[in-house]
Amino acid sequence: MGQAGWKGLCLSLFDYKTEKYVIAKNKKVGLLYRLLQLSILLYLVVWVFVVKKSYQDVDTSLQSAVVTKVKGVAYTNTSELGERLWDVADYVIPPQGDNVFVVITNLIVTTNQRQGTCAEYEGVPDGLCSQDHDCHAGETVIAGNGVKTGRCLRVGNSTSGTCEIFAWCPVETQSMPMEPLLKEAEDFTIYIKNFIRFPKFNFSKANVQEDTNYLKSCRFSPKNLYCPIFRLGSVIRWAGSDFQDIAMKGGVIAINIEWDCDLDKAASECNPRYYFSRLDNNHVKSVSSGYNFRFARYYRDSAGAEFRTLIKAYGIRFDVIVNGKAGKFSIIPTIINVGSGVALMGAGAFFCDLVLIYIIKKREFYRDKKYEEVRSGLLKNVEVNAEQLQNLQTVET
Repeated sequence: MGQAGWKGLCLSLFDYKTEKYVIAKNKKVGLLYRLLQLSILLYLVVWVFVVKKSYQDVDTSLQSAVVTKVKGVAYTNTSELGERLWDVADYVIPPQGDNVFVVITNLIVTTNQRQGTCAEYEGVPDGLCSQDHDCHAGETVIAGNGVKTGRCLRVGNSTSGTCEIFAWCPVETQSMPMEPLLKEAEDFTIYIKNFIRFPKFNFSKANVQEDTNYLKSCRFSPKNLYCPIFRLGSVIRWAGSDFQDIAMKGGVIAINIEWDCDLDKAASECNPRYYFSRLDNNHVKSVSSGYNFRFARYYRDSAGAEFRTLIKAYGIRFDVIVNGKAGKFSIIPTIINVGSGVALMGAGAFFCDLVLIYIIKKREFYRDKKYEEVRSGLLKNVEVNAEQLQNLQTVET
């Protein structure tokens, strides 16, 4: 860069730019500008303020407590358990009434199990053998029922068998009932009481109407939002499943309670909304579908020897999930969003300037009108020339 270039750069540091307003009589650009203004205004009013309610301060730190109760009885008569009446203490786990609970609907019962030696179940791959050396003594059967004793038990002249194990014998029965044991569970009722609080606004509410007589006879429906007593079969149907199908091998059902409260309105307008869905993978036959667990009941015979009844329970697990938010007018978010709208208006004007001076056919003409360079020396010469002209006119007169 030469000396003249450096001089021009240094002198440009002392330039001052000021706005110049040019009214462009161009209908196309004018129409574009008004359309942009209208679009920004509609976005600000409709989307930002009406739909998103961005003029509100929002509290999403919902505090919630859930209490659940299940009611209903079922009668069964099986060879394993005999004649039996099932009430809530028998089929609900855990009994405390938490937001996650299980209603047992089907059972596989293995009675009179005692600790001793017996053959491993033939469906366990690690328990298969052809000779004794295939069963290493003291080795645990992978995904099996006990510890190998070192013997291979074969039936008759068979060349293969299963390892003898030390376990609770006989091993677990694998036969599945043809229909759910507790098929009456479809008519059981689930009571879900939910307390919520938004700490920022000190607002509390519950999803139940505190009227004992009303709760004794009501059932939940879209018109009875404050009667949180659900028929179990209805919950399964609302989740998109069939009760007889899910009762056979169990499943996981989510009960979502959504609180979306506009605290600029009356408290009675803050109402819960319920959504039901099945969470386990029931669309394909896989190990991930269904829900089951095992538990045992222990006894002692007259001789003092311990034995147990092993129960593999299939049940419907209910997860009560609560979430929500509350909003209330606040001047700070209102000012912020109005300021954002004003800034967008300025962006619209900037875009129209770009169209005016860079895109349309007469862009050079408008560019020359918008950007004008004024030098103080030239202005002084103009003033001197004007004064000389005035003096000349006076002399001639």
